[in-house]
Amino acid sequence: MAKNDNMLAILWMLNSGAKITAKQIAEKLEISIRTVYRYIDSLCASGVPIVSDTGQNGGYSLLNNFIHAPLFFNVEEQKALLHAAVFANEAGYPFSESLNNATQKLKMYSNREQESILNRHLAGFEVINRDIAPSVKATLEELELAVANENSVEIEYRTSHEEQPRSRVIDPYGMLYWNNKWYTVGFCQLRNEIRSFRAERILKIKRTQMMFKRPEAFSARKFFLENLLPDPTSQNGMISLIINGRSEALDELCIHWFLGHHLKERTPNQAVFLIDERALHAFVPHFLLSYGKAIQVIEPQSLKRKFVSVASELMEYYQL
Repeated sequence: MAKNDNMLAILWMLNSGAKITAKQIAEKLEISIRTVYRYIDSLCASGVPIVSDTGQNGGYSLLNNFIHAPLFFNVEEQKALLHAAVFANEAGYPFSESLNNATQKLKMYSNREQESILNRHLAGFEVINRDIAPSVKATLEELELAVANENSVEIEYRTSHEEQPRSRVIDPYGMLYWNNKWYTVGFCQLRNEIRSFRAERILKIKRTQMMFKRPEAFSARKFFLENLLPDPTSQNGMISLIINGRSEALDELCIHWFLGHHLKERTPNQAVFLIDERALHAFVPHFLLSYGKAIQVIEPQSLKRKFVSVASELMEYYQL
């Protein structure tokens, strides 16, 4: 480990306020006691207020006012950072190697008591998510750099309804993670408008020499949600969807990424949604079919007929 890393590690170990001996530091960092003395001298020379006590209960410690400096995290803050890292890794965070190095340092620089506490909290904390392909991670790394440096990129992108990819140049304004998928939002020079692109559908990506200027206060999240969901203030073409059913099934529908946006009323055995008529018949039957007899559509009648139509098409398809 580099000298600077070892010196920072010593600071973290002293951060608890408890005394720690040169031998304990040497064993933890796997360095010689003489090297520990040299690092302690360097820290003191740089202005760190290290107190050295001799005798049977002696050791090194820090002055209390230095322990509470903003540089250090308490155990709860360390735990929160490590838990957040678990989520980030499972979401396919593209810089997972650097993230893992950072979390290892965070644990390494803790004293024995802190390390034991953190290990206990991490042992029972897990997140399960879908795997992300290495090619997608590489794409996300390129996109993150392009967003940060305001650098246009050339991509080969295949939409859901196209068999062949199409080359286009985009100015990536931001990245976001939604519903287990990564997206980038930016200006598409082919379409001459701001669009969102799913990272999995970017087959190739290459940085260009062109630069762009991100619109001030642009929010990829806001743009994405506004295009994903209709304007809730608009009442044109909106009709009521009334569903009865088991409480647990209705609970799931009320927090569904699409239906939850349209929830208007909820009782123990009924949920009422106000939905655009086109979206109601195009998407909602497919959302609801998986619930089977756990729910029952009361209104509108047109949706019931659509259910019959979709179910009939499935029967014909599987009877072939």
